[in-house]
Amino acid sequence: MKVLAIESSCDETAASVVEDGRHILSNVVASQIKTHEKFGGVVPEIASRQHVEAINRVLFKAVEDAKIKPEDIDLVVATMGPGLVGALLIGLSAAKAFAYGIGRKFIGVNHIYGHVCANYITHKNLEPPFVGLIVSGGHTYLIKVNNYVDFELIGRTRDDACGEAYDKVARAIGLGYPGGPIIDRLATEGIESVQFPRVMLEEGSYDFSFSGLKTAVINYIHNKEQRNEEYRVEDIAKSFQNAVIDVLVDKTLRLADELNLNKIVLAGGVSANSGLRSRFEEVAKKDNLEIYYPELSLCTDNAAMIASAGYYVHKRGDYGTRFYANPNLSL
Repeated sequence: MKVLAIESSCDETAASVVEDGRHILSNVVASQIKTHEKFGGVVPEIASRQHVEAINRVLFKAVEDAKIKPEDIDLVVATMGPGLVGALLIGLSAAKAFAYGIGRKFIGVNHIYGHVCANYITHKNLEPPFVGLIVSGGHTYLIKVNNYVDFELIGRTRDDACGEAYDKVARAIGLGYPGGPIIDRLATEGIESVQFPRVMLEEGSYDFSFSGLKTAVINYIHNKEQRNEEYRVEDIAKSFQNAVIDVLVDKTLRLADELNLNKIVLAGGVSANSGLRSRFEEVAKKDNLEIYYPELSLCTDNAAMIASAGYYVHKRGDYGTRFYANPNLSL
């Protein structure tokens, strides 16, 4: 079964053709990072305009790269949320029009489902159930994946998402946008010279909070600058990143133990973080756990993961008929 997908939830215009939910035939991404980096973050109106400019080119390039004809496509899907409402509308409109034009069924899927499904493409033999940690610029979720379409939300961020905190700290230090990859790289050259807080919240909670950690880093930098005291950016990066990773790993392992599951799946843009991957790999060897994460090209927003999600939602069958942009769509 060949599924054509469009992803346009934020600042990537992407289209992909995936076969049977696991095999990529094409995966095209038009990034807007260069446009938004001058603003230190994504500007929704600009993102929407650039989606309009890129969508048809990306869509037909995906079909061409897959070496198929439009009529060979069995299903068309697109991200319906969460995300920027203007950006979502453009992807949904293009996908619906394309599906209508070739006489195929259309369904909308959850962007968060897609991030998890990226792992099915990288790891062909991966099957639920497992514990999922989804960490990105807009979302931080801890979930139990019961089957391909049944996700049980256990914990979520109460304020800043993990990747959002990375971007804000990077901006405070003057590192540029996006901040995650820059901080990750600098952390490999630093030492943990500052003990920033590990916010665990109330006992037994699986929720996250990164706003206080972000504020602690920014206040530390401001205090140093006001006193004309030097600090190493690499050490700040290392100290901040360790604080983030300690919380993510601790809560994920605790949930896996509570649920008696030995498979942990990472997803989302922050799953590309080398420090996070390294820590989980260390724990996996020690505690006999299986750790999965997508290949780097599938960590950030892409349409292949949306095609995979669409495939499994379609196989379920009871997905309804109302597919509209929902910027606050939850699991």
